[in-house]
This record gives sequence, structure tokens and C-alpha cells, in this order.
Amino acid sequence: MSKTIVKNSEGMQTPFLRGILTSSLMDAGIEFDLAYYLASKIRQQINDKQQITTSELREIVTSKLKDVVTEDIIERFISAASNTSTIMVTNDEKDSVPFSRSQHRLCMESSGLSSDESNSITLTIYNNLLARGSSEISSNELGRMTYQLLLSELDENVAKRYLIWSDFLHSGRPLIILIGGTAGVGKSTIATEVGHRFGIVRTQSTDMLREVMRIMTPQRLSPVLHTSSYNAWKAQPGIGADEPMTEQLVVDGYLRQAELISVACEAILNRAIKEQVSLILEGVHFHPALLEILPNMDSAIIAPVMLSVLKAGKLKERLKGRGQEVQERRAKRYLEHFSEIWELQSFLMAEADRYNVPIVSNINKERAIQDVMKNINDILFPYFSYDIDEVFPA
Repeated sequence: MSKTIVKNSEGMQTPFLRGILTSSLMDAGIEFDLAYYLASKIRQQINDKQQITTSELREIVTSKLKDVVTEDIIERFISAASNTSTIMVTNDEKDSVPFSRSQHRLCMESSGLSSDESNSITLTIYNNLLARGSSEISSNELGRMTYQLLLSELDENVAKRYLIWSDFLHSGRPLIILIGGTAGVGKSTIATEVGHRFGIVRTQSTDMLREVMRIMTPQRLSPVLHTSSYNAWKAQPGIGADEPMTEQLVVDGYLRQAELISVACEAILNRAIKEQVSLILEGVHFHPALLEILPNMDSAIIAPVMLSVLKAGKLKERLKGRGQEVQERRAKRYLEHFSEIWELQSFLMAEADRYNVPIVSNINKERAIQDVMKNINDILFPYFSYDIDEVFPA
């Protein structure tokens, strides 16, 4: 049960909500995973208290932050927690919502900014609004204010990307993100992070589609479907138990499996486009040729990307690390078939290049996320406006 927090300044009582504290920590510049973890720990700590004041809560949070974040983030949190001013943002329909620093920061990240850049821009905007005593601002004025700050603090390209992303949001068109890559390159992790930043709640794994198809199709009818993507070649007709692995065999087996699963992928994508909802489809079975069978693109924006880990040693480390997340024998199996996985990655990268699909190296997670988002913004560029007067009319 939520505990009650008493605001000393007004004597008002409101329930402690982990989500609100998580959002406040994110506003201060803390990543979602850490913010949620800290908020959960604090909820456990105060669980036996019937009441707690805001100043007491602030002290508890600050003590937790000292061990895990820098002083400037702590100061940012204290400053924000001490200032309870609410600034309302009014849209063209005269609907008003409170200005959300976390939403503004995510919008900055969606425009291709790093976390630090996004935090800095959002904090500057908020402090400027407080300094001039604003209690209400139109969404267009806020957009113009953000654009001008990006123009002066960063550069014109960043400011243009913000306008393009804002125009895309106003359009209501769905965004379909396709993330491919072999085992161990971080597809699901990147998909989750990009979905969080873009506000996309629907994410579909091709591995899950394969599992459903396996249930529906007996192994005797489609043996290639009941194998892993990197050793599907062993289940092809005419392949003996002692057949040596070759690059062409690995590719042929993968393509056969990907062709089968493409039927389910196409159905998922068609449904999303028909319903006009954004979706992320991720998995090794995203072969760039899938782009050729998609329906008319006028109603949706399709943004493909191929992830890679270009150093063999680094990819092996990633596969070894999977022993911490899944059963250890599965990680061992990946390493035993590393040659096939490496050959498959080489093929997927060559195919991505052939179909003009951006390739993103995932050595550093945050850098990879930023690169993926920049590539998606580049895909939006031809379709949307970067004219400030069109996107945010004065």
C-alpha cells in the first residue's frame, strides 16, 4: 500500500508513488533503470512509515544518490524537488497539461541528442520558464523556445532534427522500426531503449514468432523451423550429419528459416500499418529483403537498421555474458557455434549494405542507441518539415 507524504509548505497529503519519484530522478538526469531501482529501494525503506514529510523523503533520496551519482545530479534533484512550481502547456485545442521535464528530455533524445545534452537543454528551458515567472505557455511557444536554444547551444542540424521529429509527432503517422542482427549484438536491449525514448509500446521479437510457428508446425514437416538461425543449414534436405560447415550452407539455412518466418513478420507489420500504430520488430530474421514485400509506405514510416559487433572478441564476450541472463548451457551453445554466428553476421551486414539499410556498431550501448535514433531521424528527413513557422506557428 502507498504511504502518505505530507507537504510541509501547504500541509497537503499525497500518496507516495514510485513512478512519480522515478520520473523526478529521471528529470535530474538519471537513466530509467537506475531511477526505477532507486525508487523501488526507497519505497521498501519507508514501507513501515505511516507518514513522512517531503523534507524527510528528500534526505532519504539524497543519501541514496550519494553512492551512485555525481554531485551535480544530486543538486539538480534537490533544486527541482524544492521548487514545486507548475507550468501549464496549452495546445492549439486549448487543452492544458503540466510541463513534463522527463517528456521534454525524451523528445530531445528522440531528436538524436545524447542524455547529457538532453538533460542540459531541458533544465535550461525549465529554469528559463521559472525565471520569467511563467505559469502557462503555448506548445508552439515552447517549441520555438526549444528550437532557438538548440540553435544557439548546439548547431543547426540538431535544431532541424528537432523540428522534423516534432512535425512527425504532429502528423500522427506510425513509425515502424526494424532492427536486425545476429545473436549477441544487443537487438532486444536496443529495441527496448529506443522504444522507451520514442514512446513506442509495441515491440515484437521474431524469435517469439518462430516459437509460435514451431508450436503450429510439427518438426517432421518443417525441420529447418525447429533449429537456431545459425545452424538451420543442418536441417536442410540432403545435408548429412558429417557435412562440414561452409559460409554458403549457413546462409542458405538462414534464408530458408527467415523466409518461413517472414510470413508472420509481414502479417504483424501489415496489422500495425492498418491500425496506424507504431511498432518495433526486432530479431535475426529481419532480412533486408523483407522491405520489398511491405505494403504501400504512404501511411507509415519504415525505419530499418542492422546492428553489429565488429570485433570477434567483443561478440564472444557478449555471448558469454548471456550465461548471466539465460541458462548457462545456452551461452555455451552460442560459443560452440561462434563460427556460424560470425559468418551469419558478415552476410547480414553485406545484405544491409546492398539494400541501403544503415549499419550500427554496438560496442557502446549509449552510443549505439544515439546512432540508431539519428539514423531514424535521417529517414524522417525527406517526409517532414524543418521550417520553424510551419512546425510551430507564431
